[in-house]
Amino acid sequence: MQIEPYEVHYLDGIICLSLRAWTPVFDSIQKAMDADVYRAFYPDSWHVSQKKAIEDVCAAEDISVWVAIHTDFIVGFVAVKLHSEDSMGEIHMVAVEPEFQGQGIGTTLIKFALDWMKAAGMSVAMVETGGDRGHAPARHTYEKVGFGLFPVARYFKKL
Repeated sequence: MQIEPYEVHYLDGIICLSLRAWTPVFDSIQKAMDADVYRAFYPDSWHVSQKKAIEDVCAAEDISVWVAIHTDFIVGFVAVKLHSEDSMGEIHMVAVEPEFQGQGIGTTLIKFALDWMKAAGMSVAMVETGGDRGHAPARHTYEKVGFGLFPVARYFKKL
């Protein structure tokens, strides 16, 4: 596997693998969240909003994106945003093709991102994820590479 900087021709592959990778996550979110709130967040389905989120991240000038390539096939990606004012790097988005999950690709991408942040002068790294069952594999990966959990309570109410 090799990690390469993002290029526009990778976009469709990144979108497709991400939507496949995040299906169990959004199934879990839907079960964990109030139905009215969930529909308010994703009125046209989560696929539509996540596709746009990926397109926006890949096009953003202040976010750096890399792809993991295995035998000419995109198997994952990571997006990083630097917050220079706080000396903090943020893993903004990461996904691994489902059939390649559990093989260390996510860990490799995150370690790559952490090394890049450090080389860019950041002193702290941050990643945010959900506390629901669907995000358990992500939490496991983040803890495996040394992230510590900061408990946050976030409440939602449909208006």
